Amino acid sequence: MSHYRKTSPLDILENKKRINVCAPMVRYSKLAFREVVRKYNTDIVYTPMILADVFKRSEFARATDYSTNNKDDPVVVQFAANNGVDLADAAELVSPFAGGIDINCGCPQKWAYQEKIGSYLMQDPENVRDMIRTVKGRVNIPCSIKIRVHDNLQTTYEFVKRAESVGVDFLTVHGRTRLQKSTEPVNFEGIKLVKESIGVPVIANGSIFTMKDVDEMYEKTGVDGVMSARGLLQNPALFAGYDVTPWECIEEYVRLAIGYGTNTHIFQHHLMYMFEDIMSNTERKTFNALTSIPAILDHLEEYWGLDITPLSSTIDQ
Repeated sequence: MSHYRKTSPLDILENKKRINVCAPMVRYSKLAFREVVRKYNTDIVYTPMILADVFKRSEFARATDYSTNNKDDPVVVQFAANNGVDLADAAELVSPFAGGIDINCGCPQKWAYQEKIGSYLMQDPENVRDMIRTVKGRVNIPCSIKIRVHDNLQTTYEFVKRAESVGVDFLTVHGRTRLQKSTEPVNFEGIKLVKESIGVPVIANGSIFTMKDVDEMYEKTGVDGVMSARGLLQNPALFAGYDVTPWECIEEYVRLAIGYGTNTHIFQHHLMYMFEDIMSNTERKTFNALTSIPAILDHLEEYWGLDITPLSSTIDQ
């Protein structure tokens, strides 16, 4: 892990308007992908959600859950935790290599809820307040939270005011509740309420797939930044104004993923997302059935003209 002083996300949020942010995505927002989106006008990038208790106890987890380098900047490391001690212990370990620490209060998955992490924390504001306070007492980099709105927006208002009272540095709000599907409309009023209720920067998240979506979010909410997850998976060049993933972006991901080391499943799924709007249904079926990185590269060379010569020395045939 590169010991290089990272840029604080607050420096970006306080000195630039309309901040573009790549969301934390389980398995997907790892180093190679983070480097790609930075080349296409993404200002701040998050790691996947990392389990704080596992990270602090397991050397294997520390070696595999987070890798970084000098180009990976600014980067926010997101942890999931249900108590301040685990969270602060993990934050302390990673803080020399991160620009900020984020607390996941939004993961809606059932297993996370049962572990009292993620979106479970939206009903436990005192615990969240304690976690923010504990982390800020142990590390000297910004601490943020990523939340969802409640059905009753008064509850959301009280939640973010509590967080602000203990010094949360900024926050991201997803404009849906824990139980809403991603196909349901984003609650712009809920996001706008959060922005107008607190004095720290606010990033908005939810249904950001095009620059038109970005503009609409700013117009309707007045936030400081916009975060995309699925939109960037499908098109890492989204924030640079591309409607579909440009070929050079795909080439760059392949080069970086091979260079940094990426397992076949993640490598293939990233490419499946990027090709979603440009590959025919027939070809997609063939591509999705490939079972190794060399087979994927052969396909890209044959059908898309990928030059694999620079990659050959790094591939274990």
